Amino acid sequence: MRHYSPHRDRRKGISSGSQKLLAFALFCAILLQISYPLVHGETLRLITLGVVYAGALAMLLHALLAFGARYLISYFSITFVFAITTEQIGLHTGWPFGSYSYDTSLGVKIFTLPLIVPFAWIMIAHPVLVAARRLTQHWVFIYGGAAMAAWDLFLDPQMVSAGRWKWSFTGAHVPFQPEIPLSNTFGWLFAGMGLMALLHVLLPRERRKGGAELVAVDIFILWTFFAGVVGNIFFFDRAGIASFAGLIYAVIFAPYLFSRWFGRP
Repeated sequence: MRHYSPHRDRRKGISSGSQKLLAFALFCAILLQISYPLVHGETLRLITLGVVYAGALAMLLHALLAFGARYLISYFSITFVFAITTEQIGLHTGWPFGSYSYDTSLGVKIFTLPLIVPFAWIMIAHPVLVAARRLTQHWVFIYGGAAMAAWDLFLDPQMVSAGRWKWSFTGAHVPFQPEIPLSNTFGWLFAGMGLMALLHVLLPRERRKGGAELVAVDIFILWTFFAGVVGNIFFFDRAGIASFAGLIYAVIFAPYLFSRWFGRP
């Protein structure tokens, strides 16, 4: 019984006001994602931007409430700079993601890169790092890189279909995603491994005393799976992506969710 029903964490946790603020931020991020397949035109463009910024804000808020200001500042700085550097290399050299370009509809740019792009990295990397650190101590960068690549299997086809970015390539493509080169998935794997290695080494590992629980991360991870599968089947008519990306995503994140449900041995 102790193995499968470990003692609960008896730390006090965050205040009621902080809990409500975090819940509201997460609710807004999810609500915007729900509205995504229901709108068109300029409204869709604004919703696309809102989904990323709201998701990034929710994860940054959780980072602050769970791990403290030092974690938040370091996480934001490292991820932001790493994303800009990697994307600039990718745009100018075609490595590691392939030859691609962003549409002007993504809004304001920083160093010729849409500002929303590094915030998409920020939205994804925090929950991935939390999951990787819970599962392993020595192979965080491998699990984290695989998790970021799995997450991207839902993100890229949706954005390419909406015309937010595109690739120019010949050769192998991601299964059920003929518009996306296979090199992009490997690029996310290796770039994700590099980012996870940096974050794991440089960021505090323990939650602060009285810090927020990991429930917001759990919800965000589960919602991404649910929205990706349901959206591709019922709204985007891409059942192949739902099955392929959904299977990989589930395999990658199931061990983390299992450990959250039953606890560590």
